[in-house]
Amino acid sequence: MKHLSIIVPAGNAILDTIVGTLGLFRMANAYAKRNGIFSEEKFKIDLVGLSREVVYHNGLFQITPTQTIHDIKKTDLIIVSGISGNLEKVLEENIPFVNWIRKQRIENDAEIASLCKGAFLMAETGLLNGKSCATHWTVHDFFRQKYPKVNLIPEKIISEDNGIYSSGGAYSFLNLVLYLIEKYYGRETAIWCSKVSEVDFDRNDQSHFIIFSGQKEHQDESIKAAQSFIEENFDKKLNVEELAKNFAISRRNFIRRFKKATYNTPLEYIQRVKVEAAKKSMESSTLNISEVMYNVGYNDEKAFRKIFKKYTGLSPIEYRRKYNREMAFA
Repeated sequence: MKHLSIIVPAGNAILDTIVGTLGLFRMANAYAKRNGIFSEEKFKIDLVGLSREVVYHNGLFQITPTQTIHDIKKTDLIIVSGISGNLEKVLEENIPFVNWIRKQRIENDAEIASLCKGAFLMAETGLLNGKSCATHWTVHDFFRQKYPKVNLIPEKIISEDNGIYSSGGAYSFLNLVLYLIEKYYGRETAIWCSKVSEVDFDRNDQSHFIIFSGQKEHQDESIKAAQSFIEENFDKKLNVEELAKNFAISRRNFIRRFKKATYNTPLEYIQRVKVEAAKKSMESSTLNISEVMYNVGYNDEKAFRKIFKKYTGLSPIEYRRKYNREMAFA
C-alpha cells in the first residue's frame, strides 16, 4: 500500500482543494478494490498539517489533520493544496512544510503535485527550478517575478515534469487529481470517478479562461504610458517602431524595457489587448467574426484566427459558441 499526504496548509487555504482531493482519492480506492483492480486500497490517505487543528476563514471552518509532518517519516505522493490571501504571509506561515516536502522528495523520491496557487509553496522548495509548472492565471506575473528559474506554462491546466505535477487555477485542480488517479489506478478507475463526480476528463488548457488586464505592477512610467496608449488605441494599426518614437525611446531599448516590465514583447501585448477586446465583443454582441475582427484593428482573417487561437486555445467561432448565450442557441 502506498501513502498519500494531502497538505493542510496553515493560514489561508482553498478548502475545496483539500476536500475535493480527499473525496476523489477515496472514491478511487473504493472502486479499484471493489472491482478487483487491487486486492487492497491503493493509498493510505492522510491529511497532513503542521498541527492537529487548522482553522480557516475567521473560524468558519475547521480541519483536523490525521497526521502532522512530524508523524510522517515516508510518503509516496504529496499533494500541496491551494493557498490564498496574502501569499507572502501564507508562505511564511508554512515554511516547515517547505523543508518537509524537500526532504521527502530527496530522501524518499516522493512525487509531488501542487494545486492552483499551491505552486508557490512547492516553488519555495527549489524543486521546481528548471522544471515546468502551471498555476492560476491571476498570479502568473507574480509567480514569474518571484520564481524566475521555474518554467511557467501559463496556458496549461496540467503540468508534469519528472514526478512533479501542478495544476491551473481554481477547480481545474480536479483535472489534475483525475490525471493522478489514472496514473496510479488506471484509466478505468479514472473514467468512473470522472463520470460519478461529473468532471470533464482530459481537459488540459486554461487559455480561454484567462482575462487579460495588463501587467502594470512595475515602476517604469514610460512603459505604463505605452501600455495605456495601446489599450486606448487597440482598434488602430499599431507599430512598435512608432510606439518607441512616441515615447522617445530607441526601438531596441523600448522592446527590452517593455518585456522586462510586462513579461510580453510590445507586439504580444498589442495582440493580447486586441484579442481581449474581441473576446468581450463575442461574448456580448451578435456581430459576425469579420465585424469583430475589423473593430479590433485586424483586416486579415487568417492572421486574426491564428492570433486568437494562440491566446485562447479556441477558434473565434468556437469561443463565441461557448460564451455567447444567444449565439449558442442560434
